[in-house]
Amino acid sequence: MWSVKVVGLGVVALSLSLELLGWLFGRCRRRRTLNQVLFFPSEVACVEHLFNQNSAHSCFCPLPHGVETSFSRLLRHILSASCSLDLCVFSFSNMDLSRAVLLLHKKGVTIRVISDKDYSAITGSQIGVLRKAGSSAFNKSLSLHMVGLELSVCVRWDVGSVHMHHKFAVVDGRLLITGSLNWTLTAVQRNMENILITEEAELVQPFIKEFHRIWVLNDPARFYKNL
Repeated sequence: MWSVKVVGLGVVALSLSLELLGWLFGRCRRRRTLNQVLFFPSEVACVEHLFNQNSAHSCFCPLPHGVETSFSRLLRHILSASCSLDLCVFSFSNMDLSRAVLLLHKKGVTIRVISDKDYSAITGSQIGVLRKAGSSAFNKSLSLHMVGLELSVCVRWDVGSVHMHHKFAVVDGRLLITGSLNWTLTAVQRNMENILITEEAELVQPFIKEFHRIWVLNDPARFYKNL
């Protein structure tokens, strides 16, 4: 009789333990969802180590080293892309942000960019640099396809009658970066701006849909058919 009671208590204890572990596991998973807010202007500091791991001990620029800033955090999130980066931004002239996108392109990450047609043509815009990188990748596409690789930077301009004033990016279809910040040096270092970074699916998904809507709307093939 006692052995039956002991076994019964053991079963109950095991069941409660499993429920507790399940609750703790679920709680830990919820805590891992990223939600972060960054404010600008950002402190000016060296970010070379984000592009070259060996530079942490070899960069001799006069900027502060080893300082975590809003801008360095933004760069880290962008550089975390492993398969895709969808970028929808009104003005893009910041050289370090351009370096980050080109580095991802070099690693084989698929890049899609939508920008305002007027601001894409201003002096210092990095949109032309990205288009050039995309053209270079296209010229290599046949040989890359033979070995199962696709390197791509695709750029489209908004051709509507109003400005494309969005400022957001989606990393790997899972991480949203959005806010008031244009991707310019002035915005990063001189303006009061904000960035929200989140993995909350209910916030990420609408931006994925909006990017797709604008991307399809500005497909050049649609306009060639009408010629």
